[in-house]
Amino acid sequence: MHMLQQLFDVLLPKGLLTYKKVGSNASLPNRLAAEKNERENRQGVLFVVRDKAHFANGHVKGYIITSKESLLANVDALTHFTPNVYRYGTYSDEKRLFIKGFSEDNLQQINTFVVDIDTKRHTVNELLLACMDDSIGLPTFILESERGYQLYFVLSSPLFISNKNNFRGLKVAKRISDNLKRSLKSVDADIYCNDFGFFRMPKQDNIAYVDLNNTYSMHEFINWSMRRDDDLARPLFVVPSKSQATSLTQSEWFHQLLSATDVKGEKGQMGRNNLLFTLALVCFQDGKDKSFTFDLLDQYNSTLRCPLSIKEVNTIINSAYSGKYKGAKKEYIEQLLALYVQGEVPVHLGGKCWYKHKKAREDRERSHCHEWEQDLIHYITAEKSVSEPFIWRTQKELCKAIGIPASTLNKVLKASKTIIKTTSGKGRNSVTGLTTINLFVQYATELALILSAKKSDYRKWLNDLLFEQLEEMVASNATERLVMYLSELGLIVDISRFERFANSS
Repeated sequence: MHMLQQLFDVLLPKGLLTYKKVGSNASLPNRLAAEKNERENRQGVLFVVRDKAHFANGHVKGYIITSKESLLANVDALTHFTPNVYRYGTYSDEKRLFIKGFSEDNLQQINTFVVDIDTKRHTVNELLLACMDDSIGLPTFILESERGYQLYFVLSSPLFISNKNNFRGLKVAKRISDNLKRSLKSVDADIYCNDFGFFRMPKQDNIAYVDLNNTYSMHEFINWSMRRDDDLARPLFVVPSKSQATSLTQSEWFHQLLSATDVKGEKGQMGRNNLLFTLALVCFQDGKDKSFTFDLLDQYNSTLRCPLSIKEVNTIINSAYSGKYKGAKKEYIEQLLALYVQGEVPVHLGGKCWYKHKKAREDRERSHCHEWEQDLIHYITAEKSVSEPFIWRTQKELCKAIGIPASTLNKVLKASKTIIKTTSGKGRNSVTGLTTINLFVQYATELALILSAKKSDYRKWLNDLLFEQLEEMVASNATERLVMYLSELGLIVDISRFERFANSS
C-alpha cells in the first residue's frame, strides 16, 4: 500500500483533498496542516468505476471521489478511474448510480498522458525500449491488464485548463497526446484512445513497471511534440497571445475579401493566386487545419467568375501551410482590399502571436542534432549484420553515407543518449563501431538465450562476454543508460564490473 500512496502522491500532487472531510482516519494535526495547504489551490474530483461492465449502454455507473484518502481506501474495489482532475461531478439519476461531468470542457487539470497498448504481443521490456528509442522517454509507470498495457507519462506539475482563448491549453495537450500515441505505433499503441478519459486503476498486482522519478515538465512535452510535428511535416503549434481576442477569420476585412468575386488580376497586379494565398495564410495563422481551409477556399474559388483549378487551389494551400511563412502581411491585405472591395475597411491583425515555424530541412543552414541523430539511427539499423550489433565504418565513410559534416558527427555522437560508440585500431587505420541501445539489448537477450541452452553457469559467461564488449565502448550518457537497462533486464548480475559507465555523465 505504501507504493500506491507514493504513486498517487506523484500522480495527484494537487487537485484533490488529501483527507476525507467526514470520517477521516488521519490525526487532527495532519488534517489541519493539509487543509491549510489546500486553501491555496482549487480542489476538484475524480470519477471511478467498480467494473468494466459498468461502461455499457452509453451510461457510466460509478461514483465521485474528492480525496486521496478515499481513493486509497477503495482502490481494491475499483477497476477504472480518471487520473486527470475535473472541476465538478454529479449524478444523472435520482438514485445516484450514474455519473456525469467527465467531459473535456470540464477538465480542471491534466496530471498525466496515458497510452493504451491493446495487445500483449510485446513484452514490458520491448515497450520500454520503444519509449526510449521512439518517444519522449521512459514512462512513469506501466499497468498490465488481461488484454494489454497502459503507459502513464506523468507531468511534474499539472497543466491547469482554462476556457479562456478557446481552451488553448487543452488543444496543446491533445496535440501532445496524439504525438505520444503515434510515436509508439511500433508497439501497437491505440491512437484513437480517448486522450483524457477513464483508464486502469493502479493496484499492487497490476503495476508492471514503475519509476516515479520519470516525470516530465510541460515545457519538455511541448518541445518534444514540436519536433514530432516537424518530422511529420504537419503544422506546428499556433498559440495566440492574450491580446488577440478575436479570430482573424471572423474579422470584417476577411469576410469582405471572401465576398470579392470579380478577381482575375493583370500584369503587375495582385490577382486570384495572391488573394487565395493570403486567405490561406490567414487561416494558417488562425490555427485552422488544412481541411477547413480547403473547404473554405474551394467554396470561395467556385464563386469567382474565373475560378482556378482544384489542383492550383491545393498547391496554394500546401504552400501556405509549409511553415515557410509567418502569416499574411498587413500591406498585402490592404492592397487586395483596395483593388477588389469598395470602401475603406480597417485591417487589424490583433496582437503579435507566438509561432514555431521551421524552414524545410533542405533550406536550413544546419540540420538540428536530433535530426542527424535519427538519420544515424536509421542507417545503423539498416546496415547492421545479423551476427553482431555494431556496424564498422571509418569516419569518412559515415560522413559520406549520411551526408553529415565530420564536426557535426562528433557533436551528435557525444550528445546522443541512444547511440553507442566503440573504436578499433589507431590513427588512420581506426574504424568506428556504432550501435543503438535497442540493438545491443536485443543482441544481449539473444546471447543469453543461446548461452542458457549450452552452459549451466551461463550468467557468468554472459557477464564476461558483455564486459568484453562494453570495455571497448566510449563512456557516455548512452553507455550509462545501456548498463542500466541491461541490469534491469537481469542480463548483468555483477554491476560492480561496470562502474565506470555508471558515472560517465
